[in-house]
Amino acid sequence: MSVPPSPLTPPSDPLAKGSAAGSPRVLIARMSAIGDTILTLPVACRLREAFPHAFLAWVVEEKSAAFVVGHPVLDEVIVVPRGWFTKPAEIVALRRRLRPLRLQTALDCQGLTKSALACWLSGASRRIGFAGAHGGELSPWLNNRLVTNRHPHVTDRSLELLGEVGLAGLVGKPGVRWDVPIPAEAVTSVAAKLPSWAQARSFAVINPGATWDSKLWSMDRFGSLAARLGETLGMKTLVVWGGKRELNDAQHIANNSDGWAELAPATTLRELAAVLSLARLVVSSDTGPMHLAVAVGAPTVGLHGATRPQDCGPYGAPHLGLLKQFQAGGRRERRQADNSAMLAISVDDAWHACRQVLERSAMPTDSLRIAKAS
Repeated sequence: MSVPPSPLTPPSDPLAKGSAAGSPRVLIARMSAIGDTILTLPVACRLREAFPHAFLAWVVEEKSAAFVVGHPVLDEVIVVPRGWFTKPAEIVALRRRLRPLRLQTALDCQGLTKSALACWLSGASRRIGFAGAHGGELSPWLNNRLVTNRHPHVTDRSLELLGEVGLAGLVGKPGVRWDVPIPAEAVTSVAAKLPSWAQARSFAVINPGATWDSKLWSMDRFGSLAARLGETLGMKTLVVWGGKRELNDAQHIANNSDGWAELAPATTLRELAAVLSLARLVVSSDTGPMHLAVAVGAPTVGLHGATRPQDCGPYGAPHLGLLKQFQAGGRRERRQADNSAMLAISVDDAWHACRQVLERSAMPTDSLRIAKAS
């Protein structure tokens, strides 16, 4: 496919200094799934680092906008409703929002029709997306520069797109940034809600929920893990939740933890980010809060069965994705499966993963002793 030269000039090129090439106008399209949206934040951070005078915009759906809106490296966020691409009036409205931004380059970090359509509507002359299996639906026809991925992880795949704008060699490098915005009011609110023992920042967080039933671990095992963390390391646990079902599961875990786990208060997504940022350890199924924990710097153990850690596990060190058995089948089959693959993970498996992550994060376990609450 023949394409024009990139409108972005690598920062090492002297033309980038004090010229229009050093002030590119870029759109990032990553619309749905909170976890995948969080996993794409390093793309925006890397662009801002390389092109400090760039204009950076992001188009995102309402349900995933919490950590994009207000992000410090972005100049503009365009929030669209779910299903916008099926409604002609919404398509026209998005085009009217995007065209005045005079965007030169668009990065389709999702590889679906809706994300590629947003890039096309922007009028950007260079629309960079995925080739092969990760370029789904109509995206290969709407994008005009296709990248074949060499790395499986969602974050790495998106970072690979930046090779087309002169920022190659990012994957596997230290220093990946997330810069998740946590408003001061969320921090203040959380401080008032958490139990007094959490102020010492020596606690664990368990996130038992997931969007797929096939990603759920045993609530009894979560309770046993919390009890072992407490009895062995003196570490208490907060169990976070969202919605009635997760509240019931969280209460079950607390009730079966020998007094070492407590229900977390109800939180907004930004308050949840504040809670996770205070945790010494997070244990979670593969879902948005797991990626949020990594992004705010909490040492994290991810539990996997219907997904692979190398594709969407906790990213980078000191985190660990634990997989004992992979659920066979395509995405739909894995989503509709039971949680037998998750149940291949024992309490001992999860416990050893927790110890390993604590050691990797330079948090000596003998310093974690706290008094058990009466």
